[in-house]
Amino acid sequence: MSKPRIPTIDLTPWRDGDAEVRAAIARTVDDALQTAGFLLVTGHGVDPALRSRIREAARAFFALPVDVKLPYAVKVGGRGWLGPGAEANGYSEGTETPPDLKESLTFATHDPFDDPVINAEWYAPNVWPAEVPELEALCAQYLDRMGELEKQLLSLLGEALGLEPDLFSRHMDHPTYGFNINWYPGTEVVGQPEPGQFRIGPHTDFGTVTILDRQAGKGGLQVWTDEGGWEDAPFDPDAFTINIGDLMARWTGDRWRSGRHRVLPPPADEPAEELMSLVYFGECTPGTLVESVPAPVGRVAYEPVDSHVYLREKLDSITVD
Repeated sequence: MSKPRIPTIDLTPWRDGDAEVRAAIARTVDDALQTAGFLLVTGHGVDPALRSRIREAARAFFALPVDVKLPYAVKVGGRGWLGPGAEANGYSEGTETPPDLKESLTFATHDPFDDPVINAEWYAPNVWPAEVPELEALCAQYLDRMGELEKQLLSLLGEALGLEPDLFSRHMDHPTYGFNINWYPGTEVVGQPEPGQFRIGPHTDFGTVTILDRQAGKGGLQVWTDEGGWEDAPFDPDAFTINIGDLMARWTGDRWRSGRHRVLPPPADEPAEELMSLVYFGECTPGTLVESVPAPVGRVAYEPVDSHVYLREKLDSITVD
C-alpha cells in the first residue's frame, strides 16, 4: 500500500537559503499539497516546553468535575468549553456519525474588529477558566508564535503556486484565527465507541491553513489519499503537522486539496490512551472574497465566496443540537 506523500519541510533553509534552495522547497510543497494536502514543518522555533506547559494546564481543566466545567460550555464557534457530544465533524462532509469522542477548550483572536456587526459575531471576548489561571498567558505566547509561523507559511504557499508571495498573506491583516485544545481521553471517560464513532470524524478543515501540534498514539491522526485510502499520518515530535482547508483549496482552484483526515477512537488494545492536540486554525480577515486563481495554475473556477459566510455555514454543519 502506498504511503501518503507528506514531506517534512525545514523552514530554516526557506528563510535563509538562496533562490535555488527556496525554489526546490516550493516545488516540494506544491507537489505535497496536490496529493494529500498535508506537510510536516520543522525549523519553526517554537519552544517544546511551551507546548508541554499548555498541555499540563489544559489537562488540569479537563480533569475537573463536569459541574465545574459546565459554566464554560459553549456551542461550536464559541469561546470556552466544548463538552462531550458537542461536535460531529463527519457531518461537514455529509457523513452521519455519532458525536466525536473529545472535549475542547476553544479560544480565538482577542483583537476587536472595527465593524460592530462583524465584531459581535467573530470577535467575542475569550473566556479563560479561573481554575487554571496560568493558561491565558501560556496561550498568549503560543498564539503570538502561531501568527508568526502562519505568515511564513502563507508566503511559502504563495511562492509554491509560482505567484506573488503575498497572494494569501495580504488578506490576513486582521484574521479570525481559532485555537482549539483537543483532549482525547480513554474509554474510562468516554465509554466504548459506538460503530462509526471517532475522536474526530472524517472531515476537511474549513479555512486556509491549520497548524497542528499533536502527540503520537494508536488512536491518532489518519490522512486520506486517493492512492492509499486511510493511512496513519507520519509523526515527528519536533514538527508541526500542516494542512490546508477548504477555502485554500477553492482559492487555488483545486490545484491543492483540502486535507481530509480523522482521529481514531481509543484503541481496543490501549483503551486508556490519552492524547491532546493544540490546533491553530488560520483564517482570513472578515469580508475577504476568495476567488479561484486562473488556469493554468487553477484547475476549477469556483464562484467567488465571502470567506466568513462560508466558514459560518461549515461551523453550523458540525454543531450537534
